[in-house]
Amino acid sequence: MEKRKLGASPVEASVITFGAWAIGGWMWGGADRMDAIDAIRASYDHGVTSIDTAPAYGQGLSEEIVAEAIQGISRDKIQLFTKFGLRWDTTRGEFFFDSRDNSGRDIRMHKLASRESIIKECESSLKRLKTDYIDLYQIHWPDATTPVAETMEAMQLLLKQGKIKAAGVCNYSAAQMEEAERTVRVTSNQVPYSMVFRDIEKEIVPYAMKHNNAIIAYSPLQRGLLTGKIKPGHQFNEGDTREGNLYYKDENISRVNNFLDKLRPLAEKKGATPAQLVIRWTIEQQGITIALVGARNRQQAVENAGADAIRLSAEEMTFIDQELRKLKLVK
Repeated sequence: MEKRKLGASPVEASVITFGAWAIGGWMWGGADRMDAIDAIRASYDHGVTSIDTAPAYGQGLSEEIVAEAIQGISRDKIQLFTKFGLRWDTTRGEFFFDSRDNSGRDIRMHKLASRESIIKECESSLKRLKTDYIDLYQIHWPDATTPVAETMEAMQLLLKQGKIKAAGVCNYSAAQMEEAERTVRVTSNQVPYSMVFRDIEKEIVPYAMKHNNAIIAYSPLQRGLLTGKIKPGHQFNEGDTREGNLYYKDENISRVNNFLDKLRPLAEKKGATPAQLVIRWTIEQQGITIALVGARNRQQAVENAGADAIRLSAEEMTFIDQELRKLKLVK
């Protein structure tokens, strides 16, 4: 599988990276642990060497599953990305939202990126991941209660200690990236991006390209919508936050599926699925370095990895873009 360098850091990652949000269960309506482990191992067997997780995903569960899945694989063959700054176990910092953990208990999520909190979180993640270093450590969300310089100074310390190889941000604006870079070299910005959600093209992508920051695109399949497997009237599991989201209105599901139907002849010609074309289109976009794609089981993992082998000509990319421009979602 193609590897791409993350900014000016020493880290090289598989262009398709395993996104481990869903396997934590939290906000995705549950997940089967053994299926998740099987999915990660199948991904690795098909060239996906990079895994992105976070403490918040299942309140530590996702990191623990990742650690179990990679046991027996040489550490230098895997790139582990995780995050800090989204806490469920404190009332300090900036209140984010109310939620429930996987056991149904009420929790209150807070954004906290103070020096003390970062150091504590890093040690906890290292233990859960059963490793002595993290390849890419990222602030999960901006924290308005902590000066950006304090957050980035903590990252700089972790870099010097060798506990992390690269410092990244998530969900940062171009202005926030610029502020962060006054203190530490920012390797990457992990942001939402898909065929139907392209806001980052306005400011974030141009900034990243100018300053040699990698862009890690999360939700390139729009949390399953762009697979074509979700149909109008779909019933989501309890706790799944896709329920009620505007992208999953029946009208939007129908419109997206009609768009995907237009791609099917091209997909069949390539021996691919429409979802694989979507992933390939994503990693072909200007400024996009990595696509994070989740999988709950082996079959999904193998399908996702297969997108790397697809090649799209300029004419085929133009065709997809033309059909995409016709797609209008209901707000």
